[in-house]
Amino acid sequence: MASKAGPVKGEAPKDEPPSDTRDALEVLESEAKEWTKDAEIDRILKAFRLDAYAVLGLKPGVPESDIKNFYRKKSLLIHPDKTKNPLAPEAFDRLKKAQVELMDEKHRAHLDEAIADARMLVMRENKWNADSPELKTPEYERLWADKSREVLIDAEKRRRRQAEAAMREEGREQKKADEELEQRKRKRQHEQDWEQTRDQRIDSWRQFQKGKGPGGRRARRRRRSSSRLVEGLAGRAMTDCW
Repeated sequence: MASKAGPVKGEAPKDEPPSDTRDALEVLESEAKEWTKDAEIDRILKAFRLDAYAVLGLKPGVPESDIKNFYRKKSLLIHPDKTKNPLAPEAFDRLKKAQVELMDEKHRAHLDEAIADARMLVMRENKWNADSPELKTPEYERLWADKSREVLIDAEKRRRRQAEAAMREEGREQKKADEELEQRKRKRQHEQDWEQTRDQRIDSWRQFQKGKGPGGRRARRRRRSSSRLVEGLAGRAMTDCW
């Protein structure tokens, strides 16, 4: 029984495409992956930065497990070490920041509240209710996204004003504390100077007290005044004699 002839050396198996075809397919596949990465990087950079859900490409209110899974997949896709796109580092940083914000329960609660407020405003402005068919249309999604942007911008402006006011108040408190500290320093310096000149003041006082004694300055002044008075009387008497 004749054996089956194997493939001729140097020839590719018949069930595999030629090497040129494989190379072309690999190039196309690589280009497709790069295109996917570039598209995701572009989407992240264009997403509204105050909305962490939008940066990650998630619907508001998703569970924490979805946040972790989406971040893991997207971070691997656009990691700067796995793409030549020069914008990858910035997109990766924004993605990481969004994930951190959503994993923070307090921040996520504020974000959910703002987005819920935006939804309520859209429904009120258009006089819709929870059963309105318009809520299932792309137009509603667009209106909700636009209103969410407005609400989040207003909230961010309010937060910055509060932060600036707090900084000004902190500055005033710091200035007051510095002034009080300087005042205490001056008081201590005055007390030190007063104590250091204590002996000098005592000596001056003693010298002053000595000047009040019988042989002191005042006594000498009185004697000089008496002498001038006697001389004046004597001179007047001689004038009268003439």
